[in-house]
Amino acid sequence: MARLTSKEPFIHPDCSISDSDFGAYTEVGAGSRIAHSSFGDYSYCDRYADIANATIGKFANIAAFTRIGATDHPLDTASCHHFLYRSDDYWDDTQPDEAFFAHRKSRRATIGHDTWIGNGAMIKPDVTIGHGAVVAAGALVTKDVAPYTIVAGTTAKPLRLRQPKEIADRLIALAWWDWPHEALRVTLQDFRSLKAEAFLDKYETANIAELCEQALTV
Repeated sequence: MARLTSKEPFIHPDCSISDSDFGAYTEVGAGSRIAHSSFGDYSYCDRYADIANATIGKFANIAAFTRIGATDHPLDTASCHHFLYRSDDYWDDTQPDEAFFAHRKSRRATIGHDTWIGNGAMIKPDVTIGHGAVVAAGALVTKDVAPYTIVAGTTAKPLRLRQPKEIADRLIALAWWDWPHEALRVTLQDFRSLKAEAFLDKYETANIAELCEQALTV
């Protein structure tokens, strides 16, 4: 029986999850912390990921020990310490600074479809990782990453394209990540064996409804 389902995420032990939602066939690795975030269908994070204030697309591959939407401290005040905004942790007669927390939540990181975030990478708030992009292990991403681009380093810089722009544009137009689960099953062998261009040549004009009907005979 398949381990992942469309009904609820597969959440491993010792996770902390708050104000977050998950699409079909999603998974959260052991010890991860997810806050104020959304996971698209088929996306997952491995062990000890720390994700806050983030919108994760479909089919995102997020490795262990990554941090997405790393929260900031105030830098223009006399102190940058927690006591400024988590004041109720220190005094019974105070309240948390709700305006500060609302501002934090508004600065969302966005991870596109079919992306790969490598082990130990950090993606700052207000950064968008384009569809199909790859962030190398240990990278610190402070600026947007173009679709189907591989970035690495501290701070991250482009290494090369994952796919030529023409192929990347065609993949984005195909939007296979929006296909029904049954269509993915029918085309699984081609996903495994065909290069991207050959896959596009075969499926750009395909009838997805017919693919789903074929799934009944698989």
